[in-house]
Amino acid sequence: MLPIIPDNILVNKIYELRDLKVMLDSDLAELYGVETKRLNEQVSRNPDRFPEDFMFQLTEEEWLNLKSQIATSSWGGRRKLPYVFTEHGILMLSSVLNSKQAIQVNIQIVRIFTRIRQLFSENTELKLEIEEIKKKLSNHDKNIELVFGYLDKLIDQKSKPRKRIGFMPDEL
Repeated sequence: MLPIIPDNILVNKIYELRDLKVMLDSDLAELYGVETKRLNEQVSRNPDRFPEDFMFQLTEEEWLNLKSQIATSSWGGRRKLPYVFTEHGILMLSSVLNSKQAIQVNIQIVRIFTRIRQLFSENTELKLEIEEIKKKLSNHDKNIELVFGYLDKLIDQKSKPRKRIGFMPDEL
């Protein structure tokens, strides 16, 4: 059994680009214990397995932005823009990389993506509940203002002198 990679290391290698959670080819290659070049070779040999929604190449702007976030060195490095893999692309990588380490790491990554999705859905439910409570409170505020408005009218009516009722003249 290969050593398990701590979850926090895997989570720190997941980025959000184009509203998708993705992982860099170089990070995946490191986790799988292969060279980035070899990982990308396997992907290029199986292009049908990696459509655009499973894997895509970063633009120059995206790469510069990502490099500034992950604090990579500016000298040396890559000759080509990196590829990133979505959760489905990472799943597909397990079919082209058959080492025990790649399979084990893939299982860990899939579990982490699942937990991230669960956290997101739980937070979404919580946000919806908070919005519902805000709406109710907003309605309560309006109702309380309405009640105070009616009370103000009643108080104004009490302070005015009332006309007498009956057969007696008002001067008495």
